[in-house]
Amino acid sequence: MTPNQTGALLMIGAMAAYTFNDALVKLIGGALPLAQILTIRGIAASFLIYLLARRMGGLRFRLPPRAWGMITLRCAGEVSATYLFLTALMVMPIANVTAVLQVLPLAVTLSAALFLQEPLGWRRMAAIAAGFCGMLLIVRPGPEGFSEGALYALASVACITARDLVTRRMPPEVPSMTVTLASSLSVLGFGIALSAAVPWQPVTGMQMLILTGAALFIFAGYLCSVMTMRVGEIAVIAPLRYSGLLWALLLGWLVFGEWPDLLTLAGAAVVAGAGIFTFYRERQISRRSRSAGV
Repeated sequence: MTPNQTGALLMIGAMAAYTFNDALVKLIGGALPLAQILTIRGIAASFLIYLLARRMGGLRFRLPPRAWGMITLRCAGEVSATYLFLTALMVMPIANVTAVLQVLPLAVTLSAALFLQEPLGWRRMAAIAAGFCGMLLIVRPGPEGFSEGALYALASVACITARDLVTRRMPPEVPSMTVTLASSLSVLGFGIALSAAVPWQPVTGMQMLILTGAALFIFAGYLCSVMTMRVGEIAVIAPLRYSGLLWALLLGWLVFGEWPDLLTLAGAAVVAGAGIFTFYRERQISRRSRSAGV
């Protein structure tokens, strides 16, 4: 296979792994408190990430104070996003939550233009506007406003956007594996702290198996994401992140008996189309910049 084909398969695998993790957490969410899920899953996931980081030689802890400050900010965004997303996942169909999350690349592009002064042309601005209109078709606020689940999902998008903006400003000497391990440990620490106020429930063998599976899928998703960054062209591979929506539709139907209505599907299609167009425009702009540099 060509590097782009390999990268495409890895991206699809990453999205599948993340979505299977979401499905397993949702499956067990009615039986165990979220704090307990975050703690048990976090122990296994953090251990696996640590082993991978050591294997890759990507751990470095002697960093300047500014770098640790940005890592701390990113971890705060990671913790907030994880809690909000999983809370939304407990009360909304998995396909709907995943569809709302697909607006993330558009939100990051818009926020980078607003707060980091990155250039943004009218075509991408129009695509972002269309994407947000598609998002409204998914959440469909009523006379009383957004539903509780929709508010949690939208808040998680805001937190992930802030997290990604901090990541863009991260000093280049900070290894990505160090950041990832710190993020995983911060979510684990949050789960432990939250457990002080939430009593744990007895865990059956099947529930432990599900939690272990969730941790393995989280790890597999990250591993595939790292490998994707090492092969092929990112501009070609990135649009395949929307394959996660297809996995969510499939799992929602097979596992939970959920299928979105036509308006939700239309909104998801608009969001995905706008995101793919934005990736396409950014690829064109990047090529022109390289040509001008030559």
